[in-house]
Amino acid sequence: MRIVIAPDKFKGSLSASDVCMHLEIGLQAVGGNLDILRIPVADGGEGTLDAAVGSGFTRRRATVTGPAGDPVEADFAVRGNEAVIEMATASGLALMPQVLLGGQPDSVSATTATSLGTGQLILAALDAGCRRIILGVGGSANTDGGAGVLQGLGAKFLDADGKELSAGGAALGRLNTIDFSGFEPRLKDARFVLASDVDNPLLGTGGAAAVFGPQKGLAQQDIDTLDSALARFAKVLASEIGHRAIKATEAPGAGAAGGVGYAAIAVLAAKRRPGIDVVLEFTGLAERLAGADLVITGEGSLDKQSLLGKTPLGVARAAAAAGSPVVAVCGRTTLARRELADAGFQETYALTGLESDVETCIAQAGRLLERVGEQIGRRLEATIPARTVHPHKGIAVRSPL
Repeated sequence: MRIVIAPDKFKGSLSASDVCMHLEIGLQAVGGNLDILRIPVADGGEGTLDAAVGSGFTRRRATVTGPAGDPVEADFAVRGNEAVIEMATASGLALMPQVLLGGQPDSVSATTATSLGTGQLILAALDAGCRRIILGVGGSANTDGGAGVLQGLGAKFLDADGKELSAGGAALGRLNTIDFSGFEPRLKDARFVLASDVDNPLLGTGGAAAVFGPQKGLAQQDIDTLDSALARFAKVLASEIGHRAIKATEAPGAGAAGGVGYAAIAVLAAKRRPGIDVVLEFTGLAERLAGADLVITGEGSLDKQSLLGKTPLGVARAAAAAGSPVVAVCGRTTLARRELADAGFQETYALTGLESDVETCIAQAGRLLERVGEQIGRRLEATIPARTVHPHKGIAVRSPL
């Protein structure tokens, strides 16, 4: 029996790779002739790098500038001429000193946080010979419009006196010119994919500062200041590269990652695609599902957001196309049985069904997932004799669990 395990991470508990491992332990404990394939996946944010490495990319490491200006070790992944960069490893909110100490960033640090390290990771990918670069954005600390990314690639942001601006979004209010004379020439031959489900514009009440700033510690007065600074950035950028810089402020995804989406679209000509689509493509999930008797997917919280294109739904659609039944595992779910069935899940296994205390589920997710794996394995044993023929493809698949 061939089983494909393709979950996202259980946020705050286990990586997608760990989820795969614990489920397999539970499945194998039941016995039987099981051929299990692990394919950790993600939706373009945290976990995207692990999904790439699990799909044959090689992990690389570079020392870059973190969001607060301190050096950090950040990983990226390479396969041939393709690279996957998970922005949070270089410019993530989790790297801010206050967060590392268990607290929350304040508004001052949020206005000076930079995406510089992400630009430096792009340079590292170019040095590795990559010319197709996937930017998985999410979890960023910055609200700098991606100015830091461009600085990392050689652009200089200057005030009226010709002095370079300090880091962060607030400083863009003093921006006078952008010097692209030292901009990395290899970018002309590079293609970028912006993996993001965020469709917010750069500016205004639905923009980067207003919507995502509070999550990064911004107070209301600083949100207004940063929104004005980002508008100044767009105006000055337009004087350098033309009207596309203004048009890009309204592009879906421009507000992603504190405006990194904007710089990627306006300057790097990035094409925005849903994160799950990008990840499923580079993992080759559709091809690797061929002949699967069962597909297991899931994430920490299976809820309304999951139905908007998160990992489990993307995997369920791919499984349906392959004619394979799919079940979901999760820490907890707020969805009704009918909603889960309509999403394509033949069964859903929640850790809260084994342990009612959510904190215990988080702390002991591995052990509980092994029990879930055993449950699924026992259900499979009971259905081994039953086979049905897929009405469209004429291939044999297991009957529903």
